[in-house]
Amino acid sequence: MAVARIAGSGGLRVATDYSGKSDLQSGPRKPALARADRLRVVLVDDDTARSAFVTQALLALGHDVVARLSASEDLLTAVRRVRPDVILVDMDNPARDVLDNCAAVTLQVPRPIVFFARDADPDTISQAVRAGVSAYIVDGMAAHRLKPILDVAIARFREHQKLRNELDEMRTRLADRRDVERAKSLLAKLRRLDEAQAYALLRKSAMTRRVTIGEAARTVLAAAELLDADSGAREEN
Repeated sequence: MAVARIAGSGGLRVATDYSGKSDLQSGPRKPALARADRLRVVLVDDDTARSAFVTQALLALGHDVVARLSASEDLLTAVRRVRPDVILVDMDNPARDVLDNCAAVTLQVPRPIVFFARDADPDTISQAVRAGVSAYIVDGMAAHRLKPILDVAIARFREHQKLRNELDEMRTRLADRRDVERAKSLLAKLRRLDEAQAYALLRKSAMTRRVTIGEAARTVLAAAELLDADSGAREEN
């Protein structure tokens, strides 16, 4: 298993991957990427030689490997500490712990995750997708394929996050509408107001407290539940 060798002589660069293949790129070296284009990468790999190859391939593209972890290390803690742009996992057979770590990252600090593996089992791939993996590659890594794979994974991640944010916003709006209607009815009953007056009172409360009208409505509902509970306790005594 060969470790990557990036050499420059007469404008020729050779990168030998761990499968024994070579990528040849003629012409002068590319200039360093602008800071906005450089990626901060966390690499997860138990194979030292393979990890060295991937690191060199990323450096050749102008990216920064900000952490190299084994499969047993805490990925979530590392991501919180170094705040990478992308996570790259490379291993023969994805362990359950690794997929659980990916799922924890996706839930708490989402990042694009690229997974290189030799395991093409459909169940494993499904587990990886559920864990938030943006790209699952089963036919090995070659240096010349790394950039397009990263580009596609990041684009898919951003689109997924956009859809997720839109869904969260829709759920919030629906919850706000439901709670506002309940709070209006409650205020109208307690204060003997019509619907417009109850809404105006709720809106004024939100503006005074500098919160959304949905949050103001939930405060009213919570206070009403507390009063009902207190009243029930006194009646029992």
